[in-house]
Amino acid sequence: MDFMKWLNSLDELLYEVMSWLLFFPVTMWRAAVHPIRILHETEAAAMLPEDQRYADVLSPPLFLALALLVAHAIATALGQTDLIIANQHGLAALVTDNASALVLRIVIFAAFPLFLAARMVRRQKAKLDRISLQQPFYGQCYPAAIFALGISTGASLGYDSHPLLQTIGHWLVVASIVNFWVVETLWFAKVLGIGYLRACGNVLVGLLEGTLFLLAVGFLFTR
Repeated sequence: MDFMKWLNSLDELLYEVMSWLLFFPVTMWRAAVHPIRILHETEAAAMLPEDQRYADVLSPPLFLALALLVAHAIATALGQTDLIIANQHGLAALVTDNASALVLRIVIFAAFPLFLAARMVRRQKAKLDRISLQQPFYGQCYPAAIFALGISTGASLGYDSHPLLQTIGHWLVVASIVNFWVVETLWFAKVLGIGYLRACGNVLVGLLEGTLFLLAVGFLFTR
């Protein structure tokens, strides 16, 4: 009986993992090409029963995690070793393999949707709690995944010894930052009903908060 339960669990797990191969590029396309539309769809999905949400795309946190997994795979394919794994001083000693390094990256980049979602809730004059924060955070994970993939891949290419790849990497980092900022500005302006200048300022504060968190974690894990 236990063996049959294990087989059923394996069947569900295998289907779930294999479905990622199809729905990851689909979600990537929609998040990159139609970012505002997928943010609207995330809001609509929050009104559906849990088993009907994200039927044709990956759930936002999973998409963010897989985007960083792809970026990590690209860095590995380029023969690069994670600097935190190689450090092993202080808190870096907690990161001993690729799995723990990936978890750390997910936490770092998830800070951007967290801070932006919190700012969105506060600007809507709503009470900031776990319930009000969840849906905006989920929505922010889609553009944040594109941002994280672009930044991580661009940084990996920038460290490569080939000059052309270095140039591509640097431009990819810049394009990822600009794209993320523009998408978030458009979304803040639309949801809050404010002008683009004020929306741009709100996004700037959220990005600075995420960047400070990234720098703080980087400092703690490289000392």
